[in-house]
Amino acid sequence: MATLRDWLIDDSPASPMQARLGRLYRIFGALMHNPLAVIGAIIIAALILAALFAPWLATHDPLRQALAERLLPPSAAHWMGTDELGRDIWSRVVYGARITLVIVALVAVLAAPAGLVIGVVSGYFGGWVDRILMGITDIFLSLPKLILALAFVAALGPGIENAIIAIAITSWPGYARVARAETLTFKNSEFIAAVRLLGASSLRVNLGHVLPLCTSSMIIRVTLDMAGIILTAAGLGFIGLGAQPPLPEWGAMISRGRSFILDQWWVATMPGFAIILVSLGFCFLGDGLRDVLDPKSGEQR
Repeated sequence: MATLRDWLIDDSPASPMQARLGRLYRIFGALMHNPLAVIGAIIIAALILAALFAPWLATHDPLRQALAERLLPPSAAHWMGTDELGRDIWSRVVYGARITLVIVALVAVLAAPAGLVIGVVSGYFGGWVDRILMGITDIFLSLPKLILALAFVAALGPGIENAIIAIAITSWPGYARVARAETLTFKNSEFIAAVRLLGASSLRVNLGHVLPLCTSSMIIRVTLDMAGIILTAAGLGFIGLGAQPPLPEWGAMISRGRSFILDQWWVATMPGFAIILVSLGFCFLGDGLRDVLDPKSGEQR
């Protein structure tokens, strides 16, 4: 009697759904054999759970000030100590996970699809379309991402919404380059030519065949870029152009704690650890996805 596993790994799937589920099963199994990918997935899962259950995980109100308890070291009452206004740092770090998750999710939703479409259109049509789109892309890529984000935030004004827009504007060129390179590798392949011979329009070819083929590379690039997005958002918050007080944004918390770094090290160190840990989690998971979704990468290693 065939088991569910046998059905999933069947080399001759009877339906598209069976083929998709089988591929997901193989990807999941391969990731489970990569220790770093597992660690990264656990860290990201912890970030998501912290964001969802922040009211239950936080031991204090993250915005409540208690000057009588200012700059207390880590203890049973305050696991990560308190800041210069007596606010519990653990609670602020937990609630800060919500801000971090919102930033990375919205930047990915805004920047990745835009870069994917621009890259596919540029690679598929070529000619003057490619020269114009890639010329604009090269202009954005020639400027440091953080400096460009600073310029956009300075023009739009400080705030978490404007910071998300600025980071998204500076992130799409990398995705466009990846999508263009992928499109160039198979736009003249036989199966694309067969689809054209059947009478499919350019829109149908791109939406039905080219875009799905670019998805794997895009997922890898987005996951690996999350660490950079987090650091850029923290940098904007550090200089006061990101999330505004009293929101518990990790970069802004580090900025306020730098005045006490020598004597009260925990004020800046704890949110700094959170940034490092989450960034490593995305890097580990992205590296594992690259090995699974891009077999050539794993073979070269």
